[in-house]
Amino acid sequence: MKFLAVLQEIDINEKINSAPDANYGIGVFIGSMLPFVVLVALAYFIYRYNKNKKE
Repeated sequence: MKFLAVLQEIDINEKINSAPDANYGIGVFIGSMLPFVVLVALAYFIYRYNKNKKE
């Protein structure tokens, strides 16, 4: 697991400073938030599925 964390370590400030234009910062923000949003959605759907299964 530690190996995977090292691979995913990203320096966002370095990416934004070396960006070709200002719009690149928006893409970096969306790209950093997307995995979190996907995990939250997955957790919600699993919760909803299990809740409806009990009833």
